[in-house]
Amino acid sequence: MENNKSVVWPQGILISLIALCGSLSLGLIMPTNQSHSEIQRQSTINAINDTGVKTGTQRRLKQFKTAMLASWQQQATLKGISYTIPSRFQGAIINQAKLPPTDKVIALTFDDGPWPDYTVKVLNVLRENNIKATFFVVGQNLKNYPNLAKQVVADGHVIGNHTWHHWYHFFNQQAAAFEIDHTSELISQVTGAKTTLFRPPGGMLHNGLASYAKNNKYTVVMWSADSVDYSRPNASALTSRVLKQAKPGGIVLMHDGGGNRSHTVAALPQIIKKLKQQGYRFVTIPELLELQDKNYNLIANTKKQKQVAR
Repeated sequence: MENNKSVVWPQGILISLIALCGSLSLGLIMPTNQSHSEIQRQSTINAINDTGVKTGTQRRLKQFKTAMLASWQQQATLKGISYTIPSRFQGAIINQAKLPPTDKVIALTFDDGPWPDYTVKVLNVLRENNIKATFFVVGQNLKNYPNLAKQVVADGHVIGNHTWHHWYHFFNQQAAAFEIDHTSELISQVTGAKTTLFRPPGGMLHNGLASYAKNNKYTVVMWSADSVDYSRPNASALTSRVLKQAKPGGIVLMHDGGGNRSHTVAALPQIIKKLKQQGYRFVTIPELLELQDKNYNLIANTKKQKQVAR
């Protein structure tokens, strides 16, 4: 009997110890689970707060961007950069304005920018001479150097569309729409200026781009004086070429982007000086077309008066 008791007693102790350990374990586990739940709850609250902060920040950024765009558009309108092309030139191809020989105005235009270094140097020359010009920008370059385009507009110049990629191959209507519309949209977003002026890369009129532009009421702007500065002649040769081709109502083609334009920058002050000496004044493309429109109206009114007099 004593042997049985001695066996039973440790078993009782063992059972008691197991029960005690179980109670302790539950005591330890329950606070741990509560702590974990609290952490999860706090994490959820933090996530909600973070989302709220991010949403609020994004909303404020969107409002700021909208306000800035409205400001740029307002400034563009005040500066005359937002313009309406006379209806007779909407969807038309223009090489020069048809003006009387005595009306010595000429438009300087610059293609392929905005471009590091050279766009700023061209702007500096124009600013020093108090001249406004027209810049036909490439969408990709505008995307890469938006601040340069903003400076063009801030200085009072006009921006035109020169496609997104500056490619020469044939474009179907969908591809042409991307090249032209995508660029115009970015011009508006970056500068606030809206443009209906288009110049096809290389002056190509039969690869789908000019056709799309005309059908969408863009004025396709070509040129009457080609500096051929893309071949990088020296400044003297470049100046001479422009002066030989200059005429009242003329449009001069030069480049501020697309490569090394140091010769163009060097020639520009001399071109301006020589043309001024010949009595020319400088206008933007919209101003040039407005002058031609007024001249057309004057001629039409004169004819009507003569018919009435008869």
